[in-house]
Amino acid sequence: MVCTPAPVVAALMSGTSSSVAASSTPSDLSPFRRSLVPPSRPDSELTVYLMTMGPGERVWERFGHNAIWIHDPVRGTDQAYNYGLFDFGQEGFLLRFVQGRMWYWMQGFPAQSYVESYRRANRSVWVQELEMPPKARRELQAFLEWNERPENRYYHYDYYRDNCSTRVRDALDRALGGRIREGSSQVPTDRTFRFHTLRLTSNDPPVYTGLELGLGQPVDQPISMWEEMFLPLAMRVHLRKISVDGPDGQPVPLVKSERTLFESTEPAPPPTPPSWIPFYLLAGGLIGGLALGFGQTAAVSRPARAGFLVMTWSWWVLSGMAGLVLAGLWCCTDHSAAHRNANVLQTNLLALPLLWFGTRLAFGSQRAATPAVMLAGLLLSLSLLGLLLQAFSAFQQGNADIIALALPAHAGVAGAVWRLARQGPRTRRAPSRASA
Repeated sequence: MVCTPAPVVAALMSGTSSSVAASSTPSDLSPFRRSLVPPSRPDSELTVYLMTMGPGERVWERFGHNAIWIHDPVRGTDQAYNYGLFDFGQEGFLLRFVQGRMWYWMQGFPAQSYVESYRRANRSVWVQELEMPPKARRELQAFLEWNERPENRYYHYDYYRDNCSTRVRDALDRALGGRIREGSSQVPTDRTFRFHTLRLTSNDPPVYTGLELGLGQPVDQPISMWEEMFLPLAMRVHLRKISVDGPDGQPVPLVKSERTLFESTEPAPPPTPPSWIPFYLLAGGLIGGLALGFGQTAAVSRPARAGFLVMTWSWWVLSGMAGLVLAGLWCCTDHSAAHRNANVLQTNLLALPLLWFGTRLAFGSQRAATPAVMLAGLLLSLSLLGLLLQAFSAFQQGNADIIALALPAHAGVAGAVWRLARQGPRTRRAPSRASA
């Protein structure tokens, strides 16, 4: 969610390979480029920065991004190490994406071109100089260079537990002897993975709805400050609360200084997810209400029968296919965030057989009436069960939006099927007898 496609990076980096420190002097640089040059130091020690980039427009950019920038005055290099590379054109990428077994990799890029690529994309860039002992800086640089080797750079990506931000966090924590984990893993927050996912995708309602539908109970558990660093912008904030041993052995803040290299003109993401339950309830009520209205006269009116079939088919296809996908994500993939998903009670593959029985019923087959009523009633009962289970902590899931959409839709469609079944077979008008 917070990573960058490799072809995009390659295009942005093409033609710019020199480092900030070695390419020119500060007086030769534009005001923007001058801001990239680290302040002069009396020694030749490495300088370590956490580089944080704000959200972009695409789905995978909405969660921001980060990298480790190491300024090496001896080598004359400035490398920004990025753990978020993937390639849509990679062989088998789509299959591994569906299975939840995506391969991502890390790579270093010249810091100047890397930052400028985000400026051109109108994405904010902040840097934080980190207070680290000289030995820790050298160990971090050595580890990143080792990690960049072709045999070491790939890893299995997980949206929340092992992504391009957690890899940055873990690399820094390793160099600091576990100080970041020590200062954050036991600090609770009142937020969840779902909380951040929904607020950061609220600009795209279809994506928002799909994620709300596809994410299961694992993303509804409160997370610690350590876990919340799966978000680059959260990591930027939390590192300010971490202390390390200073040169004299006394605790000092890990973040030594901060600078804004570029400020985006786009609005910041909302601090909390939106409350869209009324809109989902309205959509579900509209689907169910129209189906129920058309079902009143579908047995004797062709336009009503057509309306009944349009509304019920649309809902049954949507509900059945969504249920099939959710069951597959839970049972057949490594997408752990989609496991134990109570939305299988709201969108269920049992809706698919109704496409046959409901259509036959609409055209007057009473043999289809019983299975159609039973299936529609079962779907409504499962949806109600999902609502009732929310009263028990073991079954609670943040899916109020999906319940608000599905329950009135199932209720209206079930009512329409029941009314249509009660009307009995359509009878033809008997021909009048000629009088003697």
